[in-house]
Amino acid sequence: MTSKRVGFVGLGLMGAPMAANIAKAGWGVIAWNRSDAAFTGLAGVGRAAAVADLRDEDAIIFMLPDLPFIEEASAALLESWRSEPPKPGTAVVVMSSVSPTAVQRFGETVRQASDGNAAVVDAPVSGGTAGAQSGTLAIMVGAAEPDFEGLRPLFETMGSTVRRMGPLGSGSLAKACNQLIVGTTTAALAEAAELAERSGMDVGALFEVLSGGLAGSRVLENVGPRLAAKDYAPTGPAKFMHKDLGFVLDSAEAVGSATPLATAAIGLYAELKRQGLGDQDLAVVRQTIANLSRTPAATSVSK
Repeated sequence: MTSKRVGFVGLGLMGAPMAANIAKAGWGVIAWNRSDAAFTGLAGVGRAAAVADLRDEDAIIFMLPDLPFIEEASAALLESWRSEPPKPGTAVVVMSSVSPTAVQRFGETVRQASDGNAAVVDAPVSGGTAGAQSGTLAIMVGAAEPDFEGLRPLFETMGSTVRRMGPLGSGSLAKACNQLIVGTTTAALAEAAELAERSGMDVGALFEVLSGGLAGSRVLENVGPRLAAKDYAPTGPAKFMHKDLGFVLDSAEAVGSATPLATAAIGLYAELKRQGLGDQDLAVVRQTIANLSRTPAATSVSK
């Protein structure tokens, strides 16, 4: 990048703190968001009237729910580039969780629209809203080596672990693997919590002792307290896990890899959505399991 300026599209639960951290690091940030409320209290972040107004920035970050939203939001931008190509080296950075194969197709669309002057980089993140707020996200990047090195200083304003995983699409595949682990582990913890409580055991005590053994994990550390407290206030909508596990199955199908856990998990998260729980926190998978269970949970704790 030749300047410390960046465009940012999508100021949701993750996007707003990510944009704020870029600005705190001394970068100029111009953002677009569908609603005005997202800009309230967002210091150092300017506002663009339209996504196409970001056409001359060195890098444009997209943090929207899925690739179809990005394609829709970027349509006028790409049309602008077809009329007048951007400067060489322009980067379109997809930081959402998207399909590894679909983002490669989007990369070709951007390449053609920009006369080869813009390249798509996929750089999905892990760490949740807490990581977004603290600037400690793990960022998994799919890009050519020179593009990655040029963007590294930008990524380091948002994340503490930044790694190039391979060419375009590799970042999204790494995120799919991440979601396979997070989704199945959260479901297993939720299942354990329901089993323990229905047997009269204190879930908090169970998770405390598990955290000191081989079952301890960052997922248990972060999601465990919400599972134990049945706190389902959204830090990120649970319905997105169903989408992300779909990317796991698609990627596995392409290379002939078996996915017994992902197959079971995507069925559970489909049930979560059918129960109308998709907009709540990922921990709400415990409620999904409770709803599938035959009897109410125990109300007393065994001594």
